[in-house]
Amino acid sequence: MPTAAALSFVGAPTWAALSGKPVSTEVWDDVHQVPHVRIGQTADLVIVAPATADLLAKAAHGLADDLLTNTLLTARCPVVVAPAMHTEMWEHAATQANVATLRDRGVVVVEPAEGRLTGVDTGKGRLPEPSELFELCREVLARGTAAADLAGKRVVVSAGGTREYLDPVRFLGNRSSGLQGYALARAALARGAEVTLVAANVALPDPAGVKVVRVETTAQLRDEVVAAAASADAVVMAAAPADFRPTTVSDAKIKKADDGSSPTIELTQNADILHEISTQRARDGQVIVGFAAETGDATGSVLDLARAKLSRKGCDLLVVNDVSGGAVFGSPENEAVILGADGRSTEVPLGSKAAVAHAIWNEVARRFGV
Repeated sequence: MPTAAALSFVGAPTWAALSGKPVSTEVWDDVHQVPHVRIGQTADLVIVAPATADLLAKAAHGLADDLLTNTLLTARCPVVVAPAMHTEMWEHAATQANVATLRDRGVVVVEPAEGRLTGVDTGKGRLPEPSELFELCREVLARGTAAADLAGKRVVVSAGGTREYLDPVRFLGNRSSGLQGYALARAALARGAEVTLVAANVALPDPAGVKVVRVETTAQLRDEVVAAAASADAVVMAAAPADFRPTTVSDAKIKKADDGSSPTIELTQNADILHEISTQRARDGQVIVGFAAETGDATGSVLDLARAKLSRKGCDLLVVNDVSGGAVFGSPENEAVILGADGRSTEVPLGSKAAVAHAIWNEVARRFGV
């Protein structure tokens, strides 16, 4: 359903030829089918992309002067709006008020991306990549008509694995791909939350509508998570911070010794980010979620070790992964057990990481009383 303004950019015949679908443009076309009501009533999802400042204002105030805005009033399915405009227009108080109104009604309003705009301008206001909008819409469709139970909530998610440098080219790291953290960010956005994603060395495209902060080391991860947590309702620590770092970092590449000897590397412990944000909460009612990648050992099973970690860290929920044999890392699937500080235990069967993400947010929402 292109608006009159959209047809100034791309004509209706082009839309029809590329999509293979009829193009609806006018309230008064095919009146016998009552399109201004029928389209909204029969839709499974409505996505407006790109959405202008004018469209946001009309939608927020219930104006209906064309087919699209009529459809927005009649739709009872999930609605996703992806704004695109110049930075100044996006940041204007009127636009932000309209966005807040729509979000309060359960509309998923996607934060614009940053980058090149029209002309020579750059800044926040770009339409997110279509592939990422598609992934978001899949998440919203998976939720169906379920309420946006995280609407109005600010959440922080960490993802990936940190690196601790030995010299300019070598580092200590781990195998975390960031896939689960990114799935958590997408799922939270689909449920109406405002999402900040602190990503440590992740080679994945930014999820549409999510604020992404990139870091490398555990110290950087700690600083960004603590800063973002100050205004967050929930923090999910899905990242895998390195437990140790070298006490010294060589300014030059460490060379092999001619006599075949190996260098001695002294390590020191990194800050325990999960324990810090759990025991020094920035806000009352804040929900903290940790992750435990365990293999079990002579001292106990995977769940024994996880329960001890939950008590030691002080978080509300602990997502437990059995990573014996390298399971989970880099895989599109996951299974987990979610342990609660209240004694509750939830098993999440093997499935997509998106499904695991929603199971985690279900437990978070329960603690919000939603």
